[in-house]
Amino acid sequence: MADNENACNGDVVDLNNRGLRIGAIFIIMAAATFGAFAPILLARQQKMHVPKFTFFICKYVGTGVIIATAWMHLLDPAVDNLSDPCLAPRLGDYPWALCISLMTVMVMFFVELLAARIGEDDDEHSHSLGSDSDSDPSLGKGGVLRGPDPKHIPGLPDDVSYPPGGEDHLAHGHEHDDNDSHGGLAGQLTAIFILEFGVVFHSVFIGLTLGTTEDLVVLLVVLVFHQMFEGLGLGSRLATAPWPKDKQWMPYLLGFIFAIATPIGTAAGIGARPNNANTQKLVNGIFDSISAGILMYTGLVELLAHEFMFNPHMRKAPLKIQLFAFGCVAVGVAIMSLLAKWA
Repeated sequence: MADNENACNGDVVDLNNRGLRIGAIFIIMAAATFGAFAPILLARQQKMHVPKFTFFICKYVGTGVIIATAWMHLLDPAVDNLSDPCLAPRLGDYPWALCISLMTVMVMFFVELLAARIGEDDDEHSHSLGSDSDSDPSLGKGGVLRGPDPKHIPGLPDDVSYPPGGEDHLAHGHEHDDNDSHGGLAGQLTAIFILEFGVVFHSVFIGLTLGTTEDLVVLLVVLVFHQMFEGLGLGSRLATAPWPKDKQWMPYLLGFIFAIATPIGTAAGIGARPNNANTQKLVNGIFDSISAGILMYTGLVELLAHEFMFNPHMRKAPLKIQLFAFGCVAVGVAIMSLLAKWA
């Protein structure tokens, strides 16, 4: 009994190679900075011509990286941590990691639902201000004066599963355009900020792991590539987002926040010197589960579904372009899935 209790409490983390741990802060920061800033700088510089196809490739490879990060680098270790026998007295026999990730996905959807509604209300208000003076009322049946027709709501008129007055969304009767809540400025920037929050949240906690792990060298090498590829995925999204003219500085700020997230976590791990493996597993498991849910929703809905299914340009593109984009996603998934063997 005493041996089991000692095993669960754990020993003080052996922070050997302290110099390398401190150096890892700057190594990881350099890799993350390169990944996040390279697409932004290349997109905005004028001296060297960079083919637009380069950003196309980076964007879709980055989508695969983010999706694989959620499943392979976050959900799997979260399940391991929260199902650890040492935590059974506190958590019981329940799949907490999956539950927390599921609830996070639902919260992300609810947040975006509200954000999309607010953005659409603003668009309709602006449209009404611009159209009231220009549109003329017309005569309806019986000479009744009436205004412009109301905006259609997606749905089938004889199907109770859809709101009345429109067409079946799943059958693509309702055409998405560049001004809808997902393709418009508000929708795209909301997706960017959700993505940023997810990757930064995750980066802080892998930094904590790097600051306290005993397998320092192997994890450091893997995380250099991990943060660089994840930075490229984020940076390519920041570079191609339609930022307003007065917000052109925003991609640099968001890239900088990502670049320092893991170093901050690493420094905190070195300074905190956690001495209870039980508590460390609980905290890491909870936050890995939350991060997994955020990146799952962002990767599958905001990036994959919206880019392929709801993007009119991609839907109308030649099959070879669609297959190439999917191949880029698959490459990103493969890279991060392979790295999951070591981290």
